Amino acid sequence: MGIANLVDEIKSCRKCRLSETRKNALCGEGDLNADLMLIAQAPGEREDNEGRMFIGPSGKVLDKLLKIAKIDRGEIYMTNLIKCMLPGYRRPRPDEIEICGRYVDQEIELIDPVILAPLGYYATRYTFERYGLLLPAKGEFHRVFGEIFLSDDGSSKIIPLQHPAALLYNPSIEEEMIRNYRKAGLLMKACR
Repeated sequence: MGIANLVDEIKSCRKCRLSETRKNALCGEGDLNADLMLIAQAPGEREDNEGRMFIGPSGKVLDKLLKIAKIDRGEIYMTNLIKCMLPGYRRPRPDEIEICGRYVDQEIELIDPVILAPLGYYATRYTFERYGLLLPAKGEFHRVFGEIFLSDDGSSKIIPLQHPAALLYNPSIEEEMIRNYRKAGLLMKACR
């Protein structure tokens, strides 16, 4: 299956309850030959309305972090673990993760990035489970952000990052987030 077929499948998906409340199922976007793939949790309200990734408040934060890290947004591929907006920004449910996770798996196969950067808890948990990595306890989870992990087959580097929205709620972590995003930028340049 090519990316165009996958986009069509995602946009017409009716496999779970989220299809009843969304305006747009968001497909990934960006460079189809990207070395770096960001995996966020789910689209927000603006993204759901307009059908594009990271255009709301967290998108402005992401753009700032990418600029500081010297990462060109046009050179990366971005996607969401969950393709539809979660009502009331609730947590994703296991069946939603299972259904949409299949789409993420296909995107990873098609894009074949060298580096995966899951953003936040759920995307990181999914990525760790996919690659057989040991997930830390919830209380210790923050320690994985900015660390580099190798997939079980050694083909991918995984660098979990805080979701840009975290900075909207907790400005005190800005320096740490800048450090972590810079690390992703350096890792991207090292892979070339």
